[in-house]
Amino acid sequence: MTTQNLLVELLVEELPPKALKKLGLAFASVLADSLKAQGLASAHAVVTDFASPRRLAVHVTDVATQAPDKAVSQKLMPVAVGLDAAGAATPALLKKLQSLGADASAVPGLQRALDGKAEALFLESNVRGATLTEGLQKALTEAIAKLPIPKVMTYQLERDCELPGWSTVSFVRPAHGLVALHGSSVVPVSALGLQAGNSTQGHRFEAAKSPVVMGHADDYAATLARDGAVIASFEARRADIARQLQAAAQALGAQPVDDDALLDEVTALVERPNVLVCAFEKEFLEVPQECLILTMKANQKYFPLLDAAGKLSNRFLIVSNVSPADPSAVIDGNERVVRPRLADAQFFFNQDRKKTLESRVEGLSKVVYHNKLGSQGDRMARVCAIARAIGQQLGGEALADQAAHAARLAKTDLLTDMVGEFPELQGTMGGYYARHDGLSDDIAQAIEDHYKPRFAGDSLPRNPVGLVVALADKLETLVGMFGTGNVPTGDKDPFALRRHALGLIRMLIERDLALDVTATLQAAVPAFGALISDPTQALADFVYDRLAGTLREQGYSAQEVDAVLALRPQRLGEVPKRLLAVRAFAALPESAALAAANKRIGNILKKTDAVDAHVSPVLLQEAAEKELYAALQSVLPHANAEFEAGDYTASLQILAVLRTPVDAFFDGVMVNAEQMDLRLNRLGLLQSLHLAMNRVADLSKLAA
Repeated sequence: MTTQNLLVELLVEELPPKALKKLGLAFASVLADSLKAQGLASAHAVVTDFASPRRLAVHVTDVATQAPDKAVSQKLMPVAVGLDAAGAATPALLKKLQSLGADASAVPGLQRALDGKAEALFLESNVRGATLTEGLQKALTEAIAKLPIPKVMTYQLERDCELPGWSTVSFVRPAHGLVALHGSSVVPVSALGLQAGNSTQGHRFEAAKSPVVMGHADDYAATLARDGAVIASFEARRADIARQLQAAAQALGAQPVDDDALLDEVTALVERPNVLVCAFEKEFLEVPQECLILTMKANQKYFPLLDAAGKLSNRFLIVSNVSPADPSAVIDGNERVVRPRLADAQFFFNQDRKKTLESRVEGLSKVVYHNKLGSQGDRMARVCAIARAIGQQLGGEALADQAAHAARLAKTDLLTDMVGEFPELQGTMGGYYARHDGLSDDIAQAIEDHYKPRFAGDSLPRNPVGLVVALADKLETLVGMFGTGNVPTGDKDPFALRRHALGLIRMLIERDLALDVTATLQAAVPAFGALISDPTQALADFVYDRLAGTLREQGYSAQEVDAVLALRPQRLGEVPKRLLAVRAFAALPESAALAAANKRIGNILKKTDAVDAHVSPVLLQEAAEKELYAALQSVLPHANAEFEAGDYTASLQILAVLRTPVDAFFDGVMVNAEQMDLRLNRLGLLQSLHLAMNRVADLSKLAA
């Protein structure tokens, strides 16, 4: 059976840029998977996706003209239903065979096999493999149906002279062409009212030929580049843009702003990228650079340039979709377009500075925060109270006063024109306006940083004031939302509570703060008064669950994480040290036996009433229990001293010497002795051992 490489392209009007990459990958993978499932392409076929603003395409290697026939076994019905007492076919069986294209002559060849508890009849047959035309039609229909289209358009096809009325099609954008080539042969399939051919359209303005005719499936990318002035591959086009951006920036001694999302979006907007250098008036640089960068990126899809010190330059890069001999008109047009945007930012900045942040505090009471939790003014008061309590605990009255002051002003920039236009700048603009108001750097930085960390990998607040306000802000959100029943479910988390919990965890761990998790959550509850029910327990479970997930993502094993978090350590700054101690302990030859013994001890103690960790030496009778008691007396002071000093690794490793006496104890001592005082004494010995072994982590979690 001959095979050739296959090329399928769907030519459409400009696709949504933010969805293009995902659309291209989905179109290619679904179509190729369908061909593989039908036996037309091997499991090892190489699949190459293409996506440009006006096309989705896929190239699949080694696609057969027809799939091989397949042996199929079809269950018909139970033997008792299909055959009568004499073994002849019943009317029900004959009717079933007829529905499958067979007749009574097939009855002698039917196979019998157990199906559950009853014997059933099976029809063995060969099914003809799909032809490429049949299989590709199915694959193409499936690929189009499964595209992750954010919003469907409905449009009408051209009127058919032989048929009355109009044909309506629904797709992400109107489609204008379909290419399907198997080698150099057109595969006669159709989609969206289009019949497949071997020609497409190139660049709207710069194509050398129109239409662009494809001679062979393997020539798709090269032919489009040569005759159509289009780089068909999304990744190749992206790499070309990145290369041009870097080269243009280096020529100016600058560096383009690093933004993968912007690079992806611009890649989805152009078919033949051409990077050009533009400039704006230097007077705009008086505006905070975050404002200028955001307006250029978000509104114009431009790439701002930074100097060696990270300061914004008045030059920027654009990615044009045309390459004229004289680019001055393109450059001038883009410079004229960006100027009003920058002027708006300058106007907002100047207007905002006419009012102090303090003067905006009262306005927060007019901004709704949550229907059960009141206004932003109410929220600000709660954050202030929580910040004061945390500040008092971490740094005394001075830190508490600064934190409360920063928390009072932290949300006021929500009422400014700049943040109203660019919500992404909340916090950042508050820091600028605080400095303009003459507030200290500590307060200004705290206002700027109190949303941090905003995302995974984001930096933490830079100073203690900011850290306290950030903690208070996240605690207010977590406690308030859990207290009103707004708990994340499945993949739904409209208030980003998982992100807030991870931010809380990062600050507690990375700053090694002297705050107990449960007590800190509990301390935030009084700020809400009667607005909420106490969510401390559920919220603590949520925090430890998020902690477990992030620790596993960092490379710790499930056993290591479970062992440490089983004890619910309250000071999260200790968790990394405990994890490293558990990992070092697990590497010891004695660890497996001690973990198993610890699990056994735990099971024994669960079956008894509360037992004090008290041992009377005079009641020790067996040599093994005396040796274990002596070993504990010798080892525990050293292990406890290391624990108290914070050296958890040394503490656990000291306990490793207990393996031999522990094994001997279980081999030679009956714990549940008939004599009550002996039994309680032995249980007390086990309780002492259990407590000693589980100060760092629950070692039973390491047992296989």
